[in-house]
Amino acid sequence: MIIRDKIREEEWREILKQYPSMIKLVVDIKKEVLAIGCELHIDCMDELLDDGSDPKMIWGANIYPDKSIDFVSLINIRPAANNRSMKIEDVEIQKKIESVIRKLL
Repeated sequence: MIIRDKIREEEWREILKQYPSMIKLVVDIKKEVLAIGCELHIDCMDELLDDGSDPKMIWGANIYPDKSIDFVSLINIRPAANNRSMKIEDVEIQKKIESVIRKLL
């Protein structure tokens, strides 16, 4: 599901019912939208690509019930973007992702 506007608390609780321990999400840092609730990050990435997102602007993360965030996903391995691990190494990209997540969730 692609989220473009701030969700209501009821919607957040519904998401938590489906994914009670960790929720995978993918953020388009340029369009400031995210896809959430996929079994795999690549599935959320595909939703954003189908919606017209630029692959270079899409990054994976995880959010937990307490709304803490980590920046680990297989889709983040991008040697061409100087990110050679599953964790997003660029602090500025992390800040952009967190900003979008906080704005929408």
